[in-house]
Amino acid sequence: MDSTRTSSDSPRLVAVTGATGALGGRVAAALAADGVPLRLVVRDASRAPSLGEHVDIAVASYADRAAARTALEGVETLFMVSAAEAVDRLDQHRTFVDAAVEAGVRHIVYTSFQGAAPDAVFTLARDHAATEQHLLASGAATTFLRDSFYLDALIDFADAEGVIRGPAGEGRVAAVARADVADAAVAVLRDPSAHRGAAYDLTGPEALSLAELAARLTTATGRGHTFVDETLDEAYASRAAWNPEPYIADAWVSTYASIASGEVSGVSTAVRDLTGHDPLTLEQLVSGSAGRTARR
Repeated sequence: MDSTRTSSDSPRLVAVTGATGALGGRVAAALAADGVPLRLVVRDASRAPSLGEHVDIAVASYADRAAARTALEGVETLFMVSAAEAVDRLDQHRTFVDAAVEAGVRHIVYTSFQGAAPDAVFTLARDHAATEQHLLASGAATTFLRDSFYLDALIDFADAEGVIRGPAGEGRVAAVARADVADAAVAVLRDPSAHRGAAYDLTGPEALSLAELAARLTTATGRGHTFVDETLDEAYASRAAWNPEPYIADAWVSTYASIASGEVSGVSTAVRDLTGHDPLTLEQLVSGSAGRTARR
């Protein structure tokens, strides 16, 4: 470290949530490699990655306001990965945001969703819209990363026979690789003040119908894939075997319905603008040809 550096211009502490998961883990690893002072806020310290002496661990859940406030004390910038699907997810988000503000966090970078709106077809995007509104009213600076559906997840929607089924019709989705979302988040967190008040739609390089996705998966993997379009009633019926909670069933079905509606068809240049590289194509993701910093 430069011995002439003063306390006023020393690196500011960044807190990262979700570090035990695919997205937060990539972001934390990339920032740690840069030497950014980090605090990983996790629910289980035993699962936290070991990233070096300048990275510390704090334990808190989104729903525990007191623990979250303690965990975030001294933090300048918070990377807030949206909580796992739960009936009270919005309440968790609001509690955590309030705790962050009480702890003195100045800037919150939140992983939202493309097309987040109170009346979004994708039911979980409504939670994201409400969280954004709570963040805007909190007094903290904000940056919203509105990612599309994960391309990684869409690939995994195929069943054992390679069938992707749902009421998507001929709609298109500009799905984005998790690695590209991680790279974009890292770019923002390296210089948060440059992105104060911004909202970025993070998408892949193209919008595909699920029939096109299936055809390209067949070519890329050598394994047959097909898309079966369902009605809404058929979609609920075909998922009933898992006995999902009603809000989960709605989320599953509305994933496809939002594609049919066109809500997630827009293609953005934000990944390239933020990171300097093009977002991954389906073929690159399948082949594993992602040799970039946050893609470990």
